[in-house]
Amino acid sequence: MRRLAKVLFFLLMMMISCFTVLMIACFLLGPPSLDRSQNTIYFSNTEEVIGETSGSEKRYWVELPEIDDKLEKATVWTEDQHFYQHVGFDFKRLLSAIWKDIRTLSLKEGASTITQQYARNLFLTHEKTWKRKLYEAFYTIRLEMFYDKDELLEGYLNTIYYGHGAYGIEAASRHFFDKSANDLSWAEAAMLAGIPNGPSHYSPFHNEKRAKERQEWILKNLNDKGVIDQATYQRSINESLAFANQEENQTAAIAPYFQDVVSHELEELLGVDEEEIRSGGYQVYTTLDAQQQQFLEETAEQVINNQEIQIGGMAMDPESGAITSLIGGQDYQDSSFNRATQAKRMPGSAFKPFLYYNALEGGMTAATALMSKPTTFELQDGKSYQPSNYHDYYANKPITLAQALALSDNIFAVKTNLFVTPEHFAQATKEKFQFTSDLDPVASLALGTEVVTIKEMVTGYSIIANGGEKIHPHTITKVTDGFGTVLYEREKAVEETSGWNILRKKDDKQVLNPSYAYILSDLMKGMFDESLNGYMRVTGASIADELTHEYAGKSGTTNVDNWMVGYSPALAAGFWVGYDDNREIVSTEDQQYAKEVWAKFMEKAHTGHADTHVVKPDNITEAEIDLETGLLAAEGCGPSHTMLFVRGTEPTEYCHKDSEKETIPEDHLLENWWEWLWTGEE
Repeated sequence: MRRLAKVLFFLLMMMISCFTVLMIACFLLGPPSLDRSQNTIYFSNTEEVIGETSGSEKRYWVELPEIDDKLEKATVWTEDQHFYQHVGFDFKRLLSAIWKDIRTLSLKEGASTITQQYARNLFLTHEKTWKRKLYEAFYTIRLEMFYDKDELLEGYLNTIYYGHGAYGIEAASRHFFDKSANDLSWAEAAMLAGIPNGPSHYSPFHNEKRAKERQEWILKNLNDKGVIDQATYQRSINESLAFANQEENQTAAIAPYFQDVVSHELEELLGVDEEEIRSGGYQVYTTLDAQQQQFLEETAEQVINNQEIQIGGMAMDPESGAITSLIGGQDYQDSSFNRATQAKRMPGSAFKPFLYYNALEGGMTAATALMSKPTTFELQDGKSYQPSNYHDYYANKPITLAQALALSDNIFAVKTNLFVTPEHFAQATKEKFQFTSDLDPVASLALGTEVVTIKEMVTGYSIIANGGEKIHPHTITKVTDGFGTVLYEREKAVEETSGWNILRKKDDKQVLNPSYAYILSDLMKGMFDESLNGYMRVTGASIADELTHEYAGKSGTTNVDNWMVGYSPALAAGFWVGYDDNREIVSTEDQQYAKEVWAKFMEKAHTGHADTHVVKPDNITEAEIDLETGLLAAEGCGPSHTMLFVRGTEPTEYCHKDSEKETIPEDHLLENWWEWLWTGEE
């Protein structure tokens, strides 16, 4: 018994000693600064500030006498009713929370006082760890030691987050009621006091019913505690609140749509919610190229004259997956809906490059020739499918794959899809080109009839551009806390070899055959090459004269969507233009917006940069091919074009004059070739 008493006495002395040392340390360190900013700051790829979590118009500091006494009381009696009696900790609530945490082996329970919350907002993150809680206790002691209660309450009310980008009670009062915090009713004060516990959950702009229920609970608590009388309680319960007539609006100086994407990515990387991001004091280093972003926004504004139509676009480093610029609509303040990442639209013919990669893998070549004429396909399920070409233009004779892609021939594409099989096309496209949207394995998939995002399209094109390596699209390279401690840093897979520099060697990330990817890139340059003109001009003819660099790309058109996606080895970019309500695009000018924005943006983005070129694989050879037959060009045949082949797959037979039949060279005949061509030709 005596030994136990000695042990307990020793432990007691140790605790007293530790507490004494802690108090001395807190005293010697002096008062902690209350001026530390907790805005999360975003930086461009050159470490220039591009934005913060809230602008100055939503962050005001008001002294305690300027804050309505009703709000002070409502907040204290809701958040920390013993605030003016304790020394920073409510030990009864704290012991109860600790006991629950121990029993559940978690850190879910909280008993934070106003001082503790203020300490967390000033100096710490919101992560639920024992280390953070110990630091929180340390700063709480220092705050209580050097500042009086009114100073602490004033600081708390001016820094707490109320949602919608509003920090502090003055910003919140203006945002929700369009009035100052010095002129609130009990009903308004109770509504505001209930929001910080869960800004997204209890905001009346998100869920007015839930916010009203919490307000009523707060008013009842104030009545029960004798803070307000019964008459005031009844009057406040029945008061009809006049909320400000305004939309949620977080204005950003630079690239607001991009900053929204950064915010969502940060939530996933750190496992925190929006409120914690806004008040966490993070330093976020992004991939944004500020000059390129300026080019993008200026180009869209200069080209698009229709204020009702919308645009979404994105540029990406095809080697690293870094998103370097982004636009999600014509006006962020009018609509924050991000059409580059959130909208799903039909890509039309811009989807065809993914089909033709699978076709090259399956044995077709740039010289494979098929008939272009009105065709009805009798499918295996007994249904028929009758696609048509743009404006019902057809060659009415065979054309090669190279010309079919440049002219965007739909008949050729559907035949190719049936050869590849829609099931294989859909599955392989999702796996190889990183599509996450559903792709229905149907014949019309060749014509881009499934809905996808711009981000998916630009990612897929980037994989072709980089020679077939999978990538991870991203906007964040590094995140630190307010003290510079690195919380996240992206692994650098590319060391001074991406973007405008020489492309790096491939590794285990290879998802495409480099040779077929190289050939496909060459084929995709055809849309700008008028030597491939046939029954109509190549689809990029309208912008070809604007281009001074070598690009590969593909346009896409439906009745309600216009797309242009393309790349150089250094930069991939894609744009969609259309109406949010799926109205038909009838104006000829409107139908050209996507191509015009893409061409002008790419030219501006490449200004001052030397052209880069992908090294041609050793097994690639070229041959001059007759465009009608797909055979080697010879005198007396039709127009020809230089095409690329994997060595050994190029044609060996020369064309002959007046060849009329749909031809695939004998050395390219595939097993089961005719099984896919369930064709009744009109």
